[in-house]
Amino acid sequence: MGKTALVTGASSGIGLDLAKRFASEGYDVALVARSAGKLQEVASAIEAEHKVRAHVVTADLAQPRAADVLVAELDERGIEVDVLVNNAGYALYGAFADNDLADELNMIQVNIVALTHLTKLLVRKMIARKQGRILNVASTAAFQPGPLMGVYYATKAYVLSFSEALANELTGSGVTVTALCPGPTRTGFQARAQMEESKLVRGKEIMTSEEVARTGYAGLMKGKTVVIPGMSNKMLANAVRFLPRNTVTKMVRNAQERAH
Repeated sequence: MGKTALVTGASSGIGLDLAKRFASEGYDVALVARSAGKLQEVASAIEAEHKVRAHVVTADLAQPRAADVLVAELDERGIEVDVLVNNAGYALYGAFADNDLADELNMIQVNIVALTHLTKLLVRKMIARKQGRILNVASTAAFQPGPLMGVYYATKAYVLSFSEALANELTGSGVTVTALCPGPTRTGFQARAQMEESKLVRGKEIMTSEEVARTGYAGLMKGKTVVIPGMSNKMLANAVRFLPRNTVTKMVRNAQERAH
């Protein structure tokens, strides 16, 4: 019986490319996103190309009990998850005082609460089987505060910290946890966050989601706890550890401001 990778946010970007990567390695995939139509297209394409099973599971992870409903559906359909990929997430750009409260609370729900909830439900099953892998998609944003995207950066700091702690707790259990921390990546992410004109991404040569997925998959399979794709991203993530926090915060603020 083949293994199955569950990928949230699988209809586009890094999630889609991670799903394709697992399928290319012979994994069945369970694809999770809000749009059933888009997911079905993705599932059909994956099945045709890689000759694996692609299950479609629609869920809106901004809803408080979405993880419970999702796992109940997996159980009902007899889908056992060997690899959990918590990729779903999004960002908001702009000053905290100006941004819509509901949007920011939904972002926390998706980026933090749903990720934690889904991990809790599935990690216990993995521990019982003495095998499993969890890949949590964080960001290089996790390594510093992010003025003009303050809540987003904070959610990713949570994902990184949580992943590192859980990886340590699970040592010797047969279950590994990896935090994937990409820098700016060519996806629809920047458009949704309305940050295409920020100096951080405008006119920059940034990694493709396929490159990020390939690096993340390789790190996950090696059991690495933290994976940062790209040499410049690695250097930046490590450099901020040695600079005063207020200097780092000012640098990020400058990078986040819109180019004129």
